[in-house]
Amino acid sequence: MEFRKIIHVDMDAFYASVAQREDPSLVGHPIVVGYDGPRGVVATASYEARKFGIHSAMSIQRAKQLCRDLIIVPCNIELYREISAQVHDIFHEYTDLVEPLSLDEAFLDVTRNKPGIELGRDIAIEIKQKIKERTLLNASAGVSYCKFLAKVASDYRKPNGLTVIHPSVALDFIAKLKIEDFWGVGPKTAEKMHRLGIFNGAQLREKSAEFLARNFGKSGAVYYQFARGIDLRTVNPSRLRKSVGCEETFLEDIYEQDDVIDELNLLTDRLKERLSRKNFVGRTLTLKVKYYDFTIISRSLSRDNGMGSDTDFYPLVQELHSMIEYNKHCPIRLLGLTVSNPLDESCTDVRFPSLFDYLPEEEELHEEVRLDLGGLDGSHELNVDSPELLL
Repeated sequence: MEFRKIIHVDMDAFYASVAQREDPSLVGHPIVVGYDGPRGVVATASYEARKFGIHSAMSIQRAKQLCRDLIIVPCNIELYREISAQVHDIFHEYTDLVEPLSLDEAFLDVTRNKPGIELGRDIAIEIKQKIKERTLLNASAGVSYCKFLAKVASDYRKPNGLTVIHPSVALDFIAKLKIEDFWGVGPKTAEKMHRLGIFNGAQLREKSAEFLARNFGKSGAVYYQFARGIDLRTVNPSRLRKSVGCEETFLEDIYEQDDVIDELNLLTDRLKERLSRKNFVGRTLTLKVKYYDFTIISRSLSRDNGMGSDTDFYPLVQELHSMIEYNKHCPIRLLGLTVSNPLDESCTDVRFPSLFDYLPEEEELHEEVRLDLGGLDGSHELNVDSPELLL
């Protein structure tokens, strides 16, 4: 049988690399992209900065403490969009089945591709080369038969890496994978996994679906499938947007009612503009409030006929505002507004078969098989030399 050939391409430290490209004097130095202020947050850290423990979403102030020589560069979103468009033009030279995840990463289904290239690996190599030639930037790529493993593979050899994970080695690869490296497992979930004695894919696979659902809710079913190498999601060029929102972190905490109302009015204007640009209509409006001590509360209301750019949001926002208790003892650090629950959303139930349903019988495998699973750290490819199974 034929496997899908999925590629995940991820630009390496995208914003920081763009800054270094624009100003070569920054090459080799620890830099972060973000706002250099008391409430600034790291958008991207260069690999030189990451050696100091600096990462995205960290406060700029903390990053400065970790690295005295840190260089902070402001965002240039228009330039990022321009380069992203160049990269996506390259993707479309091979397939129109391109699913963007952000400006700097996307999935590609190259099972049927425009140049008629047999191996997904060869397409990934060409894409990486063209990105380098046209943008002077590096990208990492992962190739596998499903989105989960392609995503994991692209992270496996960063920066400027290429990893191929073939179905015949997928279960062994997943067994050795640290739980922190599973797609969708963040720091808090990883901490909870550790408390439950789950540190890698093999230990995750030992847990029953009921156990994972009891401890992780709906996500438990996803972890159960991923541990078995199962992900039947297709690459969707028109992926449904789930929400549109905006938020503002203030340079100084606010608590006066007039200030709160002014900020909510500004956020409402921004929200309407974004809804118009994205042509989005949703049923639920949510107000998010983060206090000075990082406590977060939210209030929501829904309308069956939906809310879009032509909706009069001001009375709705005022209604949500009235549900929040504001006082001088609880200064506000952040306000946000989001419209979610899209009107045209649809769901389908999918039965997930076992990965073993997709694997060929042992006698179908070519005699010469490279499955050096004990040496994963020294290999950029996990593949099989078999004409029936090439990715």
